[in-house]
Amino acid sequence: MRQMRILISNDDGIHAPGIEVLADAVAGLGEIDIVAPAQEQSGASHSVTLNHPLRPLPVIRKGREFGLSVSGTPADCVKLAVHHLLPQPPDLILSGINRGSNAGICVIYSGTISAAAEGAILGIPSIAFSLCSHDEPLHWESAGHAARKVVENVAESGLPGDTMLSVNIPNLPVDQLRGFAVAPMGKSQY
Repeated sequence: MRQMRILISNDDGIHAPGIEVLADAVAGLGEIDIVAPAQEQSGASHSVTLNHPLRPLPVIRKGREFGLSVSGTPADCVKLAVHHLLPQPPDLILSGINRGSNAGICVIYSGTISAAAEGAILGIPSIAFSLCSHDEPLHWESAGHAARKVVENVAESGLPGDTMLSVNIPNLPVDQLRGFAVAPMGKSQY
């Protein structure tokens, strides 16, 4: 499996637990850069900031630099990272791990999805990860486990540059996960 440059973003903000779970889950698969919104941007859809400066600021977590927070939307974060902050474009963009599912019509409102969609628009394969619950207990370990498996598979077999996957992970203990199923987007709504 080749080493990749991976950009991680989200819509829950750089201080959300899911982004740290995702970064830990894919550690060792490549060079990881994290650029995420400074504030929660759930429901921001694919909006971009046009009338205010975007300010990237370093975030320290556990005594080391964790990533950059940006005063903008998830799409802003990906666009800014790819065009201005990273020394070279990433090979893969990951978004999440979102708290709550992103399925059906709701994907058009999702900032998690928009970060991955921006990557695909830029020609970079992208994956959005969502843990399908808002209720405690949240099985972050299951979400991290599933994310690792998906990213390993993509690293091994590849994904076209204009492709975005949305991965919804059941909120179950790891030993109750039953594998993966590929499905088209449905029309369900909240």
